[in-house]
Amino acid sequence: MEKMKLPVGIENFADIRTEGFYYVDKTGLIEDLLGNWASVNLFTRPRRFGKSLNMSMLRHFFEPGCDKTLFDGLKISKDRGLCEKYMGQYPVISISLKGVLGRTYEIAGRMLNRLINEESYRIQSRMQWEKLPELHQKQMKQLLDDRMDEDTQMNALRTLSSVMHQYYGRKVIILIDEYDVPLDKAFQLGYYDQMVTLISSLFAQSLKTNDSLFFAVVTGCLRIAKESIFTGLNNFKVFSVMDVLYDEYFGFTDQEVREMLDYYSLADHFGAVKEWYDGYHIGNTDVYCPWDVICYCSDLLAKPSLAPRPYWVNTSGNSIIRRFIGKADRRTRRDLEELVAGGAVRKTIRQELTYNELDDSIDNLWSVLFLTGYLTVQEETEGRELLLTIPNLEIREIFVTQIQEWFREASWRDKPGMDAFCLAFRNGDAEAVEEQFQAYLKKTISIRDVSTKSRKENFYHGILLGLLNYDREWIVTSNAEFGDGYSDILIEMEDEERGIVIEVKYADNGDLDAACQEALEQIREKNYREKLLLNGLDPIMTFGIACCRKRCRVMRGE
Repeated sequence: MEKMKLPVGIENFADIRTEGFYYVDKTGLIEDLLGNWASVNLFTRPRRFGKSLNMSMLRHFFEPGCDKTLFDGLKISKDRGLCEKYMGQYPVISISLKGVLGRTYEIAGRMLNRLINEESYRIQSRMQWEKLPELHQKQMKQLLDDRMDEDTQMNALRTLSSVMHQYYGRKVIILIDEYDVPLDKAFQLGYYDQMVTLISSLFAQSLKTNDSLFFAVVTGCLRIAKESIFTGLNNFKVFSVMDVLYDEYFGFTDQEVREMLDYYSLADHFGAVKEWYDGYHIGNTDVYCPWDVICYCSDLLAKPSLAPRPYWVNTSGNSIIRRFIGKADRRTRRDLEELVAGGAVRKTIRQELTYNELDDSIDNLWSVLFLTGYLTVQEETEGRELLLTIPNLEIREIFVTQIQEWFREASWRDKPGMDAFCLAFRNGDAEAVEEQFQAYLKKTISIRDVSTKSRKENFYHGILLGLLNYDREWIVTSNAEFGDGYSDILIEMEDEERGIVIEVKYADNGDLDAACQEALEQIREKNYREKLLLNGLDPIMTFGIACCRKRCRVMRGE
């Protein structure tokens, strides 16, 4: 029997259910939303945790004319009374704001107009136009006009809900996905205050004292403080990563991952999947990032020997980590070393922030790292303090990469120091290389001894590569394989017809001299000079470099 396809990047519930894709059943969310009633429900979760797919599932369940067979065999179908009462009985407005990413407020406004146009057209196409009163026809035409004025825009969802309420004789469900994306972009590009006014007006009109509203679901990564966005909205509940209610509906549970791996005959990879993509603690449930699990399973089916790799990093902006590292004082850098080493740090967390407050203190950035999925809670303590840790190896790799990139950029700004560092290599002066590299290591964030040796070597290898690429006349290459350690660094100085071979070792026992000798011996035994000689470079200098936390030793070979 042919296996179902893996839904890589598929966020439309109907497509997954009709086109032969594997679906992890989250329809229990419907029952819980109706049973734990709230007029407006705000779910804050990291990106790529299934928010958009759940919103699509809700629309397809409640909307009139829905295909009821989409839910055959799923958990919700077992509650026949609930399905008879609610399935296909409530008109739905569904928009996602993740595409409102304009470089200016005016462009962002036009993008929002287009979203309103598209949803209005979708809704209007399901109605019989002649049955609409003249006033509602006029209002719908305004919502279909991509040149609608700001007042029409701010009232768009309320207008739509009023029209649909009268047409269907039922109150309306409003779904707003990724509500905070336009705010994040506006904050980055300098029109935050204007966007706050627009979004808060849109929400106030549609979600507060709206007689046509049955209930609403809003999703995002951050809970933006009430005074900036949700002003006057006292009828909503927030369900963050700290809340127990709904904790299993965003992300894959351990059992769901095991079932998926068993289905695709990939059970032998469970340990690696858990180590790399599990570790998020939401409410009382430990969950995996769904995007990572699906992507890795898909790649494994094509290449069963494939090692785990970061997938989330390619779909989420990591500027928040860079900002955090750039602002880090000595104590914060020590905390980062503890986290990257697999430890935990105790921090006070604010779950409500405005974007304007993010840079007010390093404590606010700790809160954002936690709320957006870069850190997870290991243990709750009294008050607002949490014991935080990096959830898994994938996020650890993101931190390490960002640390390396930040360090490279910071180091390159020291032009005299970098010139001296490269000149020391060019002159074959191991003592000067060691002195300069030692000075740089004192400024960066080290990898503690609880990591595996290969990963620690990877880190220092990456730091060194970043420094060596400063000289634009050098061709610097690495034969490193991600996650498996490094073989060597080669430098080609074509203008001088000379070359350099470097081998990096981590001295687990602190014996830097022995590690340097081991590195030089490896260069000799494996004849790493050969490639450079074949390229016509001669002489070739060799260096063994050993590191242990913030200490290093450099030796030149014969």
